[in-house]
Amino acid sequence: MRPDPLVSIIIPCRNENAHIFDCLESIFEQHDVPGGFEIIVADGMSDDGTRETLEMIACRDRRVRIIDNPDRITPCGMNAGIRAARGQYIAIMGAHHRYAPDYLRASLAVLKETGADNVGGSVIFIGESWLQEAIAIAHHSGFAAGGARWHNIQYDGPADTVFGGVYRREVFERIGLMDEELVRNQDDEFNLRLTRAGGKIWQSPRIRSWSMPRESLSALFRQYLQYGYWKVRVIQKHKLPASVRHLVPGSFVLLLGILSLASLSWHPAAWGLLGLVTTYALFNLTASILTAYTNGLVFFPVLPLVFATYHFAYGYGFLCGIWDFVILRRRPAGKYAKLTRSSAGHLSPSAAARR
Repeated sequence: MRPDPLVSIIIPCRNENAHIFDCLESIFEQHDVPGGFEIIVADGMSDDGTRETLEMIACRDRRVRIIDNPDRITPCGMNAGIRAARGQYIAIMGAHHRYAPDYLRASLAVLKETGADNVGGSVIFIGESWLQEAIAIAHHSGFAAGGARWHNIQYDGPADTVFGGVYRREVFERIGLMDEELVRNQDDEFNLRLTRAGGKIWQSPRIRSWSMPRESLSALFRQYLQYGYWKVRVIQKHKLPASVRHLVPGSFVLLLGILSLASLSWHPAAWGLLGLVTTYALFNLTASILTAYTNGLVFFPVLPLVFATYHFAYGYGFLCGIWDFVILRRRPAGKYAKLTRSSAGHLSPSAAARR
């Protein structure tokens, strides 16, 4: 390992024994990285054998360093890794992901070509089961994502945020570290802070990585409930949303609830409810047909449910966040804190695209 590697790779993880070996193997296969790289794994006190696997790998490859993340949540692990990093560039990576052999080389090239402060690509989701494949192809649909660019694997250009990201080190010296209050959406808030400070973020299809989506609709619902919930805290901190699309799912679910209650005693509300549900169903079915036509008609039966899970989970989580953060002005409810901490080892995708 070089005394001063060009790139410091930061991987926050907790209980990722099923994935961490493959993740690190894909990183070891990186080629043509001038100046070399180091890998700093911030372990959130794993108890599933992850730590033992990491120690075995670190003994074989001196580029790997393991540090403790006693707080066990993603932003704390990221910050601990950034503080320990020695490289000129900081690459935030996820333990649940695999990376193309030219991931770092392509990132450095895009940084140089564009003059950006942070670059990244759209993570490509690949499912193993029929349902996982359906969730994966829905993820890359503009209907599920509300037009967020990072879901589009072909997009090349300026972005509000990107998955993971390879940053110039001076970015952290200029605007600070990740907000450790945000169990989720910490990368979203950081990139929002970066762009509002005049920074530049660039997405390129040359920067490739792969991951698997959630294995069930219930797991997908919990994931997007968290994203919606913590998005409220980001908006509250910065006084306005990064995009109008972040407000749409919550507004839809709220209107649906109001019309449902009002229709019990007010006839016009029932017609409004019918119109709202019918309109959404038409959009959902149209998107499902187009997505299935492009990716395989075998997925059509479940795609409407997958799209609805994305939208309703995010919207319901957003309303829960408003209730906790805005109306009651309190810290996150215990059930949500527990929910998010349970999956703290996963690096969340950049959340400006989570809707």
